[in-house]
Amino acid sequence: MPAGGARFLRGRRAAASRRGVAMQLSFEFFPPKDEAQAESLRRARERLLPLGPEYVSVTFGAGGSTRSRTVGTVLDIQAQDALPVAPHISCMSEDLDSIRELLETYDQAGIQRLVVLRGDRPSGRRSGVFDHAADLVAYIRQHWGARFHIEVACYPEHHPESDSPQSDLGHFRDKVAAGADGAITQYFFNAECYFRFVEEARALGVTVPIVPGIMPITNYKGLARFSELCGADLPAWIAKRLRAWDQAGDLASLQAFGEEVVTDLCQRLLAGGAPGLHFYTLNRHGPTRAVCRNLGLDPAD
Repeated sequence: MPAGGARFLRGRRAAASRRGVAMQLSFEFFPPKDEAQAESLRRARERLLPLGPEYVSVTFGAGGSTRSRTVGTVLDIQAQDALPVAPHISCMSEDLDSIRELLETYDQAGIQRLVVLRGDRPSGRRSGVFDHAADLVAYIRQHWGARFHIEVACYPEHHPESDSPQSDLGHFRDKVAAGADGAITQYFFNAECYFRFVEEARALGVTVPIVPGIMPITNYKGLARFSELCGADLPAWIAKRLRAWDQAGDLASLQAFGEEVVTDLCQRLLAGGAPGLHFYTLNRHGPTRAVCRNLGLDPAD
């Protein structure tokens, strides 16, 4: 690690220890599609689960494209790790019968949590079984009652398809009114946008926990591309530094800087009252565990 990064982290290590502090820690994984990805997921589980997350979530591809792999991954984690698993459920599933079948499978398997999303529209399709995640939340509550703890998504910088931040807040309020128990945000790099979003949601009567989604920084091109697609703002001061190290082929400096940025963001969020952190791990353990270690969340330290 470059000297500047080492000094930064020494000055902030363990500043937000979870010991004695009530907060929710959770990790997101995606279902592997080949043996190499399966091995990466196994390593991530081995290294991250000792941090004691409240649960882990497993993503669901556009239009149900990972349906069987998502189910298999969820049931495997639940069986092997004895840990609460929250599968993603998307409005973009093939039909109502497939959604019902998924929910029945998870109900019978003892799954207790769900992450309910509208989901990404597959190419060539404008809608799914339900138009909005609030409709799917309402359907689950109608047929399964309080059987599942439901998390939904929210967007501090507002969803790229929303007409305005105000309309996006309205959609979030509708999801909570339909029966959501909590929310996970899209990732962001500006703590103030999170605090403003929470304040505005509370003003609309939303009282559920709103947990920040955290994206570790490990590269430039992938992060810039995905941020553009999902509407997450990558601040210029961050992007310019990442781009320079990427062009110079200096991955060590890029990742050390990324660790600094994400560690500082998490500290600001926790100090400001965020109820926890939800890490988008991309099935990699190193970057997420490094940030957790800097925050004093690693029991091995």
